[in-house]
Amino acid sequence: MGAFRLQALVANAKQLIKHNNKHQRDVPKGYMAVYVGEIQMKRFVVPLSYLDQPLFQDLLRRSEEEYGFNHPMGGLTIPCCEEAFVRLTSQLHVS
Repeated sequence: MGAFRLQALVANAKQLIKHNNKHQRDVPKGYMAVYVGEIQMKRFVVPLSYLDQPLFQDLLRRSEEEYGFNHPMGGLTIPCCEEAFVRLTSQLHVS
C-alpha cells in the first residue's frame, strides 16, 4: 500500500472521528470511539494517537477492505475479534 493511500485512510478516519465526536459527548477530547467485533460489536474508546501506530493502521486497512468508508455502526468499525483488539491495544498502550 502506498504512502498516499495510507494518508488517505488516516485522513478519512480522522474525518469520521470528528463527525462522530460531535454526536458522542461521552468521548473525551483526544479519544475516539470504535466498534470492534466479527458478529456482535463492542464499543471501545481509544486515544487518537493510535492512528499513528502501524499496528492500528493495519486495522484501518482491514476496515476499509471490509466496509469501505461506509461504517454500519455510525462510527469507525473494525472487523476483528474483541480479544485480538484488546491484545493489540495493550501493546500500543505499553509503547
